[in-house]
Amino acid sequence: MIDDASEAPLLDRARTGDKRAFDELLRPHRDRLWGICVRVTRNRADAEDAVQNAMINIWGGLTRFRGDSAFSTWIYRIAANAALGIVRQRRDIPVAEVYDVHPDPGFEDTVDKGIDLQAALAEVKMDFRVALVLREYGGLSYEEIAEAQGVPVQTVKSRLHRARAAVRDALTANQTAGL
Repeated sequence: MIDDASEAPLLDRARTGDKRAFDELLRPHRDRLWGICVRVTRNRADAEDAVQNAMINIWGGLTRFRGDSAFSTWIYRIAANAALGIVRQRRDIPVAEVYDVHPDPGFEDTVDKGIDLQAALAEVKMDFRVALVLREYGGLSYEEIAEAQGVPVQTVKSRLHRARAAVRDALTANQTAGL
């Protein structure tokens, strides 16, 4: 992981158009960017589009990044917004076409006893799901999530509590149905 001291010069170079610096700056964050996008969109192809859109938006917005927050917080917010944009665009597509996608073998979408975590996440209201994804897969603090979602910290805590309860309920229902 890049520390703040080595991130600043890379950021300065990337702002001047240095693509190698941009690549080096984002390299440690790619797995989390992907995780955020795939868990928000719940679809591999849409997640790929969202990551690509996020990378374009990050590149284009580097000059606007003021450093008021951590660089990681800023890019994870862009990734979440890109994923949400993809989800909003596909609302007109029949649900069967959107969700008939199977993750790569080994992709960590399931938990104990084969219960599908992705299906459980699908049960969670979008704002709550994004907060949960940013916390659990993005590793963001409550304050960073609040900033990313533009809400108070207490709202983030409430969203996370409700999201976890919804996932727990969905996992329990799926487990009971599978017995």
